[in-house]
Amino acid sequence: MDTSYAVFCGIDVGKSEHHAVGLAVDGTRLYDKALPNDEARLRTVFDRLSAHGPVLIVVDQPNTIGALPVTVARSCGHRVAYLPGLSMRRIADLYPGQAKTDARDAFIIADTARTMPHTLRRVDTGDDTLAELSVLIGFDDDLAGEATRVSNRIRGLLTSIHPALERVLGPRVTHPAVLEILSRCGGPAGIRTAGKRKLTAIAAKNAPRMGARLVVEIYTALEDQTVVVPGSAAAETVLPKLADSLKETLQQRKAIGLDVERMLDAHPLSSVLISMPGVGIRTAARILLEVGDGSAFKTAGHLAAYAGIAPVTHRSGTSIRGEHPARSGNRKLKRALFLSAFAALHDPTSRAYYDRKRAEGKKHNAALICLARRRCDVLFAMLKNKTLYQPPAAHAA
Repeated sequence: MDTSYAVFCGIDVGKSEHHAVGLAVDGTRLYDKALPNDEARLRTVFDRLSAHGPVLIVVDQPNTIGALPVTVARSCGHRVAYLPGLSMRRIADLYPGQAKTDARDAFIIADTARTMPHTLRRVDTGDDTLAELSVLIGFDDDLAGEATRVSNRIRGLLTSIHPALERVLGPRVTHPAVLEILSRCGGPAGIRTAGKRKLTAIAAKNAPRMGARLVVEIYTALEDQTVVVPGSAAAETVLPKLADSLKETLQQRKAIGLDVERMLDAHPLSSVLISMPGVGIRTAARILLEVGDGSAFKTAGHLAAYAGIAPVTHRSGTSIRGEHPARSGNRKLKRALFLSAFAALHDPTSRAYYDRKRAEGKKHNAALICLARRRCDVLFAMLKNKTLYQPPAAHAA
């Protein structure tokens, strides 16, 4: 039980109103009411609870609909924490009753903060740069999902009407030359009608190095199929629109990437993160958003467990022994560390470790997880000491 606070205020945040429950150290309820999402009302309740002593405000969502309570609590001088959703669901099973109400959730949040403070996560202390990055990265994630959806739709259409052409254009569907060909010519029939001269001009302008080869591959693919599949006429109409949509989405992602880079440069830890091989602008921004300065984690093992890249020991008696990959953790952080490990395979140190794991019999993804776990130790030390990445020195023969 945490006795450094006199009041534990759990808030189940909502769009129009929240529900707040204030508990004393001994569990006495000091407040249990619906709380409008209004600054004046929030200040009134926080001031009322602070009359009993230091207050810890705990929310179940520190961003979006929970941003105003967090900001007002900081403005009033109170400490703020949040209870992750997965922890909340597991802890709720320990309390009697099966009802799902805002009042019950708020009580569970407050009582968990009172009795199990180790389950809480710190909310970054008013870092404006991280708040702005959160908005940009969230929008960039939406654009990335939209780009993937449209790309898959284009590839699906091409596969259904002309598989040979999809094998040529599909893997390069996000390339400017391919998008321009699809936008101006459409599908197989439109490409044939456009002619080789027009196709070569489009390809050469948007892909000077591979333009000629791309045109040859396209016409070779067109010759592989002579029949017209039903639905091809409609696909000729839809493909240019999908190509235009994908072009616009990719342009927006490029513009957002520049904004993220400019904003990331203002953060003191950006140079530390980017100095690590395999960590780019978007990956560094995601790590900052999910980890901050790393001070919330005592060891690199705690950080790896939070990211879900630390193996979980499975042991029971003498018959069941072993380890298996974790299925929990922060999925966004896990994905960022996994992709950065994949991007770091060009680095000799990372490649050597990856090759060693493959030689031990591990598959590609398992070896990458091992590499991500090893890089997590380095990342934790870099954040803790605020130092740039330093490649290991070669040992003397």
